[in-house]
Amino acid sequence: MVTRQRLLPRPLGPVMAAVGMAAVEGKKDWILEPLSLPEFPSCINDGFTLLPLPCIFCEDCYPVEEQEKLLGHMIVEHKLVIADVKLIVDFRRYILYWKKRFIEQPITDFCTVVRTNSQAPEGEQADYYLLCDVLPEDRRLREQLQQKRLEEVLEQQQQERNDSSFARVCVFCNEEFAGNRAILFNHMAKDHSFNVGLPDNIVYCNEFLDLVQKKMDNLQCLYCEKTFRDKNTLKDHMRKKQHRRINAKNHEYDKFYTINYLELGKNWEEVQSEDDREMIEEQDDDWSDWQGPPVCAVCLFCEKAQDTTEKLQLHMKVAHHFDLPNLKYEMGLNFYQQVKLVNFIRREIHQCCCKQCGKTFTSKSEVVSHMTETNHIMSLLDRSDWDQPQYYFPTYENDALLCSLSDCESESVADNQITNIPVIAEDISNLQALKKGSILNLLQHSDTKN
Repeated sequence: MVTRQRLLPRPLGPVMAAVGMAAVEGKKDWILEPLSLPEFPSCINDGFTLLPLPCIFCEDCYPVEEQEKLLGHMIVEHKLVIADVKLIVDFRRYILYWKKRFIEQPITDFCTVVRTNSQAPEGEQADYYLLCDVLPEDRRLREQLQQKRLEEVLEQQQQERNDSSFARVCVFCNEEFAGNRAILFNHMAKDHSFNVGLPDNIVYCNEFLDLVQKKMDNLQCLYCEKTFRDKNTLKDHMRKKQHRRINAKNHEYDKFYTINYLELGKNWEEVQSEDDREMIEEQDDDWSDWQGPPVCAVCLFCEKAQDTTEKLQLHMKVAHHFDLPNLKYEMGLNFYQQVKLVNFIRREIHQCCCKQCGKTFTSKSEVVSHMTETNHIMSLLDRSDWDQPQYYFPTYENDALLCSLSDCESESVADNQITNIPVIAEDISNLQALKKGSILNLLQHSDTKN
């Protein structure tokens, strides 16, 4: 099972979902990322990145905050899909680079061509161009942008370290400090137990303190982020609960720590966990007694979640008349076909539209209720609809149901291995020589001597 999961090209999943949506004529609800999104470190907003984002192929431009509209435009109008956009630290420079390169050489020299609706007639097929870091040039570009951003951050940090004109009021006691920024941070750590780590690790110091001050002015606790009725209540809460610290899980603060700029696509948690693994790599690595938290799989048609696949399959059979194990055997679905079917069904339910009659509903519960009552759920099993390459990639991130799928073939092979264990016959062509050299003879002679 682990091998199969690794075979799915993880970096392409978020964008290939968009290909699947764009391939369906008339659909405007593009899914440019999996529906359950992870959080990423904030990007630095310098003057360059605030400029409009141009399309790689035409004259259209979009504001920075409408980046997804630009991505949707390039998918629908120009059939270009960019993988792992959120790992590109300077998207505008990235776009300008490829805009220039696509003028110099044809797009097919750089991009992988993905054909959708490959089983349909030729006129209904569509070719999309996938730009990702599998291409060495693209990988180098992303790394260069990351390196340039790191150099900019380190240069900014060094300027702040050497700045002797720093002047700021403490957010807790309103005492004013002037000189080096470390004086203020040391005061807040010593007198108010407000520890943000080493001051030398902070970058964009004034912006960081502005954010802290804003939260305090809004009567919001820095750690649990609850809001209180007045300043005295807030201060008592933070003192008693020892909440005079920032919430490390709030990615709003990631921008202000240099550790988040060290490696492409990694935040401080991932970097620290790697360091921990290196420290304990020589320790006993027997994990046989370790038990992880239970992973709940969610129903294909509603929000019902179960801690075992068997319970979930029973729920879908009883509540929605959808017998996944039986369908798997009747249709002879292998692992990858099941993956495509599950991702297709999840996407169709997300669209709130009945496949059979074409009716559109306002919520998932309405469309599922309709499809269950009319038995239109079975219309989702049309192989020509779901057996397409774009459905290799998950509609929902961390879909536990995908991890529990298995092959019909692999299960039958496993059964055969239990019931029909192969026996390899011993070579007895020279039986006398075998008897003469047998260890039993040595044991027999030893017993005679004794």
